[in-house]
Amino acid sequence: VQLQAFGGGLVQAGGSLRLSCAASGSIFGFNYMGWYRQAPGKQRELVAMLSNGGRTSYADSVKGRFTISREYALNMVNLQMNALKPEDTAVYFCTMNIMGDIRTGLRTYWGQGTLVTVSS
Repeated sequence: VQLQAFGGGLVQAGGSLRLSCAASGSIFGFNYMGWYRQAPGKQRELVAMLSNGGRTSYADSVKGRFTISREYALNMVNLQMNALKPEDTAVYFCTMNIMGDIRTGLRTYWGQGTLVTVSS
């Protein structure tokens, strides 16, 4: 199983970006999908999480601005980011807990990271 994230870039404060992350490989189900971010000199932090049952959770700093969603047919998770702030600048990583085939079982996978830069 591999995750491929895309959609990062440079945007002015107040603008919007949409991140996407697609999973490929032997996939039989998902437990959860989410996004983390890591700013320079800081630890990686949870941004948003979406459970298989549809429950969402967000970091307080992004509530009301970011929305996580899933495209079932494409094995994809999206993060719509609105009203971006300079403090949202970070490398964003997608993660998925996936049930693979008999050999791999249930594992957590990470995407390669995509850089989001918000200018003031």
